[in-house]
Amino acid sequence: MPAGQVAYEISSEKIKHRGECRAQNEIFAPVPSFLQGHTSIDSVISSPRSMNNRGQCAEKTWENYLKIMSRQPKKRQRKRSHERAPRGADGAAQSLAARFEQQVLRHGERIAVKSKNQSLTYDQLNRAANRLARAILSAPLSSSEPIALLFKQGAALITANLAVLKTGRPFVQIDDKLPQHRASRLIADAGARMIITDSEHYGSAHGLAGGDKAVLDLDAIQDDLADANLGLSIAPTAIAYINYTSGSTGEPKGVMSDHVSELHSIRVKAKALGISPQDRISLLRSNNVGATSDALLGLLNGAALCPLELKEEGLAGLGDWLNQEEITVFTCVASVFRHALRTLGVHHKFPRIRLVHVGGEPLFQSDVELFKAHFADSCRLVNRLGISETKTASYFFIDKNSAIEEPVVPVGFALDGYGIAVLDEQGRPVDANCVGEIAVKSRYLAIGYWRRPELTQAKFLPDPVGGGARVYLSGDLGYLRPDGCLVHVGRKDFQIKIRGHRVEPAEVEIALLDIAGIKQAAMAARQHADGNARLLAYVVLQDEARLTVSQLRAALQKKLPSYMVPGAFVFLDRLPLTAAGKIDRRALPAPPRGRCQLNTPFAAPQSALEKALAQLWCEILDLDELGSADEFGELGGDSLLAAQVVARVNDWFSSEPPLKTLFETPTVAALSAYLISREDTPGRAQRIAEAILQVADLSPEEIAAALAHDGRQRNDG
Repeated sequence: MPAGQVAYEISSEKIKHRGECRAQNEIFAPVPSFLQGHTSIDSVISSPRSMNNRGQCAEKTWENYLKIMSRQPKKRQRKRSHERAPRGADGAAQSLAARFEQQVLRHGERIAVKSKNQSLTYDQLNRAANRLARAILSAPLSSSEPIALLFKQGAALITANLAVLKTGRPFVQIDDKLPQHRASRLIADAGARMIITDSEHYGSAHGLAGGDKAVLDLDAIQDDLADANLGLSIAPTAIAYINYTSGSTGEPKGVMSDHVSELHSIRVKAKALGISPQDRISLLRSNNVGATSDALLGLLNGAALCPLELKEEGLAGLGDWLNQEEITVFTCVASVFRHALRTLGVHHKFPRIRLVHVGGEPLFQSDVELFKAHFADSCRLVNRLGISETKTASYFFIDKNSAIEEPVVPVGFALDGYGIAVLDEQGRPVDANCVGEIAVKSRYLAIGYWRRPELTQAKFLPDPVGGGARVYLSGDLGYLRPDGCLVHVGRKDFQIKIRGHRVEPAEVEIALLDIAGIKQAAMAARQHADGNARLLAYVVLQDEARLTVSQLRAALQKKLPSYMVPGAFVFLDRLPLTAAGKIDRRALPAPPRGRCQLNTPFAAPQSALEKALAQLWCEILDLDELGSADEFGELGGDSLLAAQVVARVNDWFSSEPPLKTLFETPTVAALSAYLISREDTPGRAQRIAEAILQVADLSPEEIAAALAHDGRQRNDG
């Protein structure tokens, strides 16, 4: 990016332009000066002081840095795998299954899972998982072959997760609400030859099996199968699961995680959050790996899980459910938290919840106010940086006394075993308060991408100092405060370029949510008919709110530069959500072509000139109808579209009004009056407009011929 170009700007006082983030000091080989005094990059990444001085590397790319460090004296490159594995009480390296079985010994009679229709103790859950594991082992599968799971969220899915883990094989969770085509693609990519399901989904599983895959029905497992622990030795470095996420190419990519990285993540989270057997944890996500990690966080620490299928139950009764189930840890994605609380009355309280654990999407300052209004004084709100490839890498804790001064809540400080840096587009560390790509360094990252070694190599870099850690380039954008606290501002690949400016949708969403009466907001971009990207806003209003596009545009124009004000606003009853409960931006509808909701009453164009100009505006603005008193800017017009209008007006009327004229006379009626005031022959503009209306599809050559004919008539006259 050229120096001086703005990458992202939340506040001109707090976030620097990218061009201002480059230090002018040159560095010299062989060791970058910002490494002096540090024995490894861990101390560089985790030290706020050193992060402030990262600009001294301005002339060295990340790749050059790796080459420099590779020339240092060789040390032992990697500890043996078992040396980094979490260990049990006997000092042996653990697997996820072994850790769960320890909890069964300690808490066998305590409730492990309580759903709407089923309740299982730790002992009952363990025995059910052991029976299913033995059924899996009886099938002719290789020891490392992935197994697909097709369930909705609940006790059955948790049982299947544990059963597959006990066999030492990885599982692949298939959302039961996925279209069959996509589900088939995931199963095929994973190479799974067995699908485990229940009686509810048995027919769907058979359709996905296609005759060459085995289908195992959990509900048909014989009760007389042995239910004791299997006693298998499972390597902590074995793949635990493959989590499929969307790829930038449109093809899903499978993120491989092993037992040791998942165990480490669970342990550091449990320590930070204080998870104990006394906790009752909500499980609101749909069946994805995020839900699995939340489930394992509870089960490997003796807590009770309370699943709720939000897609079926809805959010209306969530508040009452949280209190009825005596939930102590409310874990969900940010949008669910936000939407649920905004539907509650001001007097709805949650006295038993001690922790609200959110993530997956930006958390806003207004969300903190909701938290303070509804939860007990002793409760804490926790925001996090959670990425499939890194697990949860940071936490930010908020209590009733916390003052959040920025619109986006930080994702916090790195957890034990993780380091965080922010890099520019050339892979160079940037200064504090400068936006760049978030990079996470750890020995506990995901293994990589299933069957995609090139992508793994591109995204997971080796430890620059030759240790056992790796660096993951997240594709997420953020900045570090001077104290080392990370603020996440969106996805690198979701940036939108509008009229030469890079726009981060999260910033516009925050501005929209600050407008009274807006419940939810989402941004997207669509290609306009002229090939330029158009910024679109999708809003859900509070029940009693009555807002117009004119009001929204006026409010945003007070906060944002013109290129960040959406070209169109779409009012929805609800935002579409993915199976994970996040906003499904791909499912946002195209904006309607009808006249939007404006403050100005509709007035139909009257004269031929007004009708021709209205027709031109509709063509350029991609609308079906507009009124003669509607303002060009309020209809979504911008400087580029205005230039098109001016050019066409000049072609038609041989009159080239300055571009500013369209904003000084921003309506069809006002522009019509301006053209009439400038014509040298009375009635000429009206006659041309009549011809345009009669032959709406005139080519430029035909228009020129008509104009020439009109000129000859005037000369003859």
